[in-house]
Amino acid sequence: MHILAAQVEVPAVTTARERDAWVTELCGRLSASLNANTADLVVLPELTTIDYGLASFGELAELAETLDGPSTQAFGALARETGAWVTFGMPRADGDTFRISQVFVGPDGEPRGHYDKLHLVGFGDIRETRFFSPGNHLAVFEIAGMRVAPVICYDFRFSGLFDRLCRELGVELVLHPVAFARDDTFASWHAFAVARALEWQVHVLSLNRAGANFGRSIYVPPWVDQATSTTVFGDRESLVRLDIAKTAIDESRRDHPLQTDRRHDYSKIPVES
Repeated sequence: MHILAAQVEVPAVTTARERDAWVTELCGRLSASLNANTADLVVLPELTTIDYGLASFGELAELAETLDGPSTQAFGALARETGAWVTFGMPRADGDTFRISQVFVGPDGEPRGHYDKLHLVGFGDIRETRFFSPGNHLAVFEIAGMRVAPVICYDFRFSGLFDRLCRELGVELVLHPVAFARDDTFASWHAFAVARALEWQVHVLSLNRAGANFGRSIYVPPWVDQATSTTVFGDRESLVRLDIAKTAIDESRRDHPLQTDRRHDYSKIPVES
């Protein structure tokens, strides 16, 4: 699978007009890059369409969209033009509530599904729980012969979610769009990314937005050793191309049989004390 991972710097937007202008400009840049080199999948970070901050969150009544809104239409046109899947983040209007959503658009430009962030941050300077409601479903997609699932930012901290996705649902590539600012959670972010990838021997792309307070996206292959390393982005905007293969999963699991050695129910093992 050929991936274009777009670590982009999202501007401050507080109106729908500013949001739409930003998305249009971004799609133009992505189109230029994709016309030069093809990709199966374009990945964009959490809440791609708006700034991650109180100013934007205070205007969700105007900035949030439904799944058939202008941002999906713009990224859908990009997908049709380039023949790539596109996944982007946006605040989604769902009745009288808002959700942090990752939308998937197919190569035909049509929305194929979405995932809503399950675990909302209720601590720190920006408390998502003040503005959003948690999701209630998982999403798995077949893209370029691989099973792909998204989780969003804080979701990454909960191992049971990966047990369901990777063990039960057979996910091979976990997309982890984030808006990781450089607060007290930033230092542990990459450790979680590496642990999740190696525990389940799957590909993990943890994609942040760019900027001095963000950046440092990371791709982790199914195994890391002296010959195979992670790919860590810088702080600035960057369009990084990644080529990943199912064979890397097969080779990792053949050489290091964690998946066959794992006991699937540790709750029944007796405890001596």
